[in-house]
Amino acid sequence: MTGVKNIEHLKYIDSLMRGHPPLKLVSQLLVIFLVLLNFFSSRAAGIDESINSMMEPISSAVAGFIFFEANILGAQLPLIILWLVGAAFFFTVYLGFLNLTGFRHAFHLLRGDYDNDDHEGDVSHFQALATAVAGTVGIGNMGGIAIVITVGGPGAVFWLIIAGFLGMSTKFAECVAAVKYRKINPDGSISGGPMYYLEQGLKERNLGLLGKGMAHFYAVSIVIGCLGIGNMFQSNQAYQQFVIATGGETSFFVDKAWLFGSILALIVAAVIIGGIKSIARVTSKLVPFMAIAYVVGALVVILINVEQLPRAVYTIFSEAFNPQAVSGGVIGVIILGFQRAAFSNEAGLGSAAIAHSAVKTKEPVTEGYVGLLEPFIDTVVISTLTGLVILVTIYEPGMAGGGIQGIELTSQAFKSTLGWSTIPLSFIAILFTFSTMLSWSYYGLKGWTYITGESKKMALIFQLIFCMFGVLGCMIQLDAVLDFSDALIFVIALPNIFGLYVLAPTIKKELNAYKDRLANGDLINLRQREER
Repeated sequence: MTGVKNIEHLKYIDSLMRGHPPLKLVSQLLVIFLVLLNFFSSRAAGIDESINSMMEPISSAVAGFIFFEANILGAQLPLIILWLVGAAFFFTVYLGFLNLTGFRHAFHLLRGDYDNDDHEGDVSHFQALATAVAGTVGIGNMGGIAIVITVGGPGAVFWLIIAGFLGMSTKFAECVAAVKYRKINPDGSISGGPMYYLEQGLKERNLGLLGKGMAHFYAVSIVIGCLGIGNMFQSNQAYQQFVIATGGETSFFVDKAWLFGSILALIVAAVIIGGIKSIARVTSKLVPFMAIAYVVGALVVILINVEQLPRAVYTIFSEAFNPQAVSGGVIGVIILGFQRAAFSNEAGLGSAAIAHSAVKTKEPVTEGYVGLLEPFIDTVVISTLTGLVILVTIYEPGMAGGGIQGIELTSQAFKSTLGWSTIPLSFIAILFTFSTMLSWSYYGLKGWTYITGESKKMALIFQLIFCMFGVLGCMIQLDAVLDFSDALIFVIALPNIFGLYVLAPTIKKELNAYKDRLANGDLINLRQREER
């Protein structure tokens, strides 16, 4: 009877919102969610086991292929990581170390010095970056680094920083290609990303059939991947953190995952129905807030324990080249650091390029510069600070392989110095997961509309599906599904990086031409002109 009553309540809400189309859409989503939730609430006990048992062979086969490991000097190296890191090395050298020389100009672009509202696009440089950062900064930055330290020791943090630095070059290449080959839709909106530069860019190289096949493969993979890792996993983590923040086992929500999921889905729906402009408005405010809050909190912990900082820094550098009791020695530590960085900043996957392609500009290179800041923020800054917080507080050499890992270890590190930090940290984690869901909804949407065609109807169908999966993510543990989607997220690196290699001469040509126009004064810094 409870389900019937809830549906009646939602029908009443729906009637109140009939004069407000966007709100009406949201209310209709709620009705659909609740029907779904009432169906699953009595069956959830065994449905996840059934789905997992069905998906497990498929998931294992796909993951085994994508994450195939080779023994390199005593350490197991997933070849997909070699594929990602190899591309990062290549573009760093090929583009003349832009990850070092491009910082100043990137910040000029980010603050709008060269912005022109007359240019085609949906969002500003800052909004595009905020949306992309929202998709990468998350639980992995808080919990993933803790795992790296407990498994590989402090030395892995050094190699994580190096990998983040190298990944900046791959992001540059992705963003340049995404803007250059983006599609302007009849309504003026933008569609872009690897799907489009694989199809159009390879077509220019007489590889049209291959490019179109790769583009469709990429689109299908990112749609499925976004529903798992970019949605179900995020909503589940948000729910777990919310329960912790509201009392743990005594929380009102401890047995009400369906309620939390429906509320979260409603909030997500209210944002994503408005498209990239709506998502960007939210992420451009949310991302700076949560990033600054987390960074300030981390710096406070580090400063309070500043006497431990020299030892922590020394340990990072010394164990980077002389690790203590780590499987695979130095190579093992390098692999762990590079692997976590690749998982964290997604450089080489092309996903963030989908958001960057919507920027207002006629110069593809400008978004390349802005895009390279993304791995710097995600990996070099936030992940490194997380590592330092752990190392200056609770880290002991003997904790490798210990019981507490992931975000629990990070939470304990903050709590050891700031006893009140558990609840704020949990809410920051929830904001991280929420913002990640927003960004990945857009990535999945663009993969979906690439396959089905651009239309409001098809967009709404995908948004409905996305929100429903978010609710289910709170309610049931679909480990095999998540493993499958995780594998698909990384398999997209294969066509994406292949396409970037093919397009490398075009990307470099665009860069050189842009630098020439910048040096000749053809590109005007509007801020400097106003100051004169």
